[in-house]
This record gives sequence, C-alpha cells and structure tokens, in this order.
Amino acid sequence: MPTGSTDGDASSPAATLARFVTRTTVDDVPEPARDAVVRAITDTVGVTLAGLSAESATIAAGVTEFETGGGFPRADDAGRSRGDLALLYGTAAHALDYDDLSWAMDGHPSVVLLPPILALVDDVEATGSEVVTAYAVGFETACYVADPVSPAHYEAGWHATSTFGALGSAATAASLLDLDAEATATALNVAASTPAGTKENFGSMTKPLHAGLAARSGVTAALLAADGFTAGEHALDGDRGFWALYGGGNAEPPDPPTSDGWRLADPGIHVKRYPACYFTHAAIAATRSLVVAQGIDPDAVATVRVAAAGGAGDALTYPDPETALQSKFSMQHAVAVALTADRVGLEWFERETLGDDALAVLRERVSFAVDESLPYDSHAATVTVETTDGTHSEVREHPPWTHDNPPTGAELEAKFVDAATRTVDESAAREAFDRLQSLEAHDFETALSPIRP
Repeated sequence: MPTGSTDGDASSPAATLARFVTRTTVDDVPEPARDAVVRAITDTVGVTLAGLSAESATIAAGVTEFETGGGFPRADDAGRSRGDLALLYGTAAHALDYDDLSWAMDGHPSVVLLPPILALVDDVEATGSEVVTAYAVGFETACYVADPVSPAHYEAGWHATSTFGALGSAATAASLLDLDAEATATALNVAASTPAGTKENFGSMTKPLHAGLAARSGVTAALLAADGFTAGEHALDGDRGFWALYGGGNAEPPDPPTSDGWRLADPGIHVKRYPACYFTHAAIAATRSLVVAQGIDPDAVATVRVAAAGGAGDALTYPDPETALQSKFSMQHAVAVALTADRVGLEWFERETLGDDALAVLRERVSFAVDESLPYDSHAATVTVETTDGTHSEVREHPPWTHDNPPTGAELEAKFVDAATRTVDESAAREAFDRLQSLEAHDFETALSPIRP
C-alpha cells in the first residue's frame, strides 16, 4: 500500500496513534473488549437496517444514488464514492437514535466506526478478527482525541460523535485498508481538518447526518493517504490544531493508548434499550418501574416531575415536539410513553404516534427541571408521579443496558430482529444475528450475506 508523506516528527500525537493502529492485532485486544466490539457491531447492524427506511436515510440514499431495498447496498464499479456509501450508512445508523454510546468519547461510537467497515467490505477481504481490530483501534483513537478536551467540548455545543468520530473513522478505515504507520498518520492529520457538528441541529435530520459526514471524512482521509496525500504533522496538537481550536485553548496530549488500558473495557460501550436520546433512558426506566410496582393507571396521573442533569437540559429541548425526530429529544414525550407502553419501542417515536391525543394530554402533565446537584453528564433521573391514589417517586442512577449490565443474548436478539425486520425478513435477520455473534469465526462478507441483496 503506498504511503502518505507526513509525520517526519515521530513524537507527534498522530504518529503515536498511527503506531498503535498499525501494530495492534486482535490478540492485543482483551476478551472483554472483543466481546464489547462484537455486541456493538451486532446491535448497530440491526439499528442501521431499521434506519435505512428513515426519511433522513432515504434522502441520503437518493443523493448518493445507492439502492437500499432488501438490505445493505453494495459498492460497485459505477464510480460511486466509498465515502458517500459511508455517509449513507452513518446517517442510517444514527437516524433513529437507537444506537450505542460511550462516555469515553462523549458520543456514539458505532455510527462512525461501523460505516467505514461496511463501505469498504467489497474492497478488502476482511476476516471477522480484522473487523474487530479495526473497530477497536478506531474506538481507542476517538477516545484519545476526546480525552484532553472533554466534556467541555460537548458542553460548548459540539456534537462529539461527529468531531471525535471523524478521527476514529479514519483510524478504522486505515486499519482495514492495512495502511502503514506513515500513511495512517497522514489519514489522521487529514481527518483533523474535517470535524463539525453543532448540537443546535439535535432533533432534526442533520443530527444523524453528523455521523454520516464523520464516517465519510474518515474513509476519504484514509483513501487519500493511501494514494500519497499530504497533511501537516501537528494537525492535532499544533497551536492552530484540533485541540486548540475545538478545546478552547492548548491541551496536553494524553498518554498513548496501550494494550493494557483499553477504554473498550472500561468505561466501555452502553447499548440503548429505548430509541430516544440517552438522557431520557433513566427517566423512562424509573417511570416503567413505578407503573409496574404501583399499578399506575395513566388516566389517574395528575402530574409528573422529572429531575435530571444539565446535559439532559441541553439536549432535551422539545417539551411539545412537532416531529418524530423532536420526540426523541423530549423528556415529556419519553415519560408519557413510559406511562402508557409496556414496551418502549420504535413505534412510539413515529409521526403517527406523536399525534395521539392521550399522549398529548400526558405530555402536558410532565414537567422537567435540571438538578444542579448532579454532574453535567450524569444520566441519573428522579421521577415523581402524583396520582389520585397518592405520590410515588423513584431515583434511577443509571439507564438499563450499561456496559457493566449489558443486554442478555435473548434481549439483544429481540432488539436486533425487531429493528432489522423493518428492512429484511425475519429469517434473514436471525441468520445474520447468529453469524454476527460469532463474528471472529467468519469473514465479514459471510456474516453480512443474509442481509445484502
């Protein structure tokens, strides 16, 4: 593979990352971290299949001229960009806000790490182990880039999924393309000039587009570097580099990633149980718990008070949502659904459900306030429900399905099949799930074949 001309300075952060990316093999990734990667890839394949039918992905497919009927589109020889295919996959993966997240990078890792793999699978003969390795080094790269400037970067209004994700995507693509260290450093330095994404676009189609743009940036940067493109050596740590510009000042580079301190293992990746902003999840779980334990009838609810952290206050800005996407960023809608539904699934955050009169009444009875005693990025929530029979309250410290308490195999399969069957039939969905769960035993194309036309 040709090398890019950059990084004469072997001590630069990009060179440090490049050595990590190019030297890491699947044997360096501890088993718990590999398990987290397989779970994340499996979950995100299902979520992406569901997202292909979302309006944002449908529009992106039209613009990029890829066909999405019957499963994942294939790359071909029609001259269409692999970067555009990554953009489509990233947009679809994040379209329903049902994808995983990690606070090691303050964002959603899989929607920027899986799309480069999906976009390049027809160009490389990747084993399952190579895919796991490419995801792992991309994740650790995004976390390394995030470390000096988080959480202030997110608090300032940047969508960290997109900004840090562009660098993670570049590392994943470089690993999959088997670039050498010099070209990998170039890819990272090129990618450092691409990040963008403002939180002001949460609740619109542009939020999932952020993931698509980051995925496209990473693939494009790696392909350019493979053909000899050049970039500055200190695009991360220079006086006018990424950390200075996106972190509000100069930042001290973190310790290099090593095989002994995998962020994949701690703090890891959280799988979403509900298809809405993660800041709603503890409140949804607390509300469902109260409904079941106390036998609460939605018609008997007088008021509901929800208290959560400042991050929730920043993200959940639609008390009376007008669109399906806005409903995913509405604490009022999420709690109203939790009062009503035995299972809080995709159907409760769609246009048809939004206009339900009973839900509208319940939304008006839900109030949401920031609990200043909580850390900004806490996901705890307190829910207090007043009914005609009395007052009931529950504090929930963590959402369900965190990294330390992941879904069971049966729970993950149920979510996968429910999501995937929005695009493919059930038999194909179940076969793909089984193959993905034993990913390291297959090449990636074999694992995907049941869900590709």
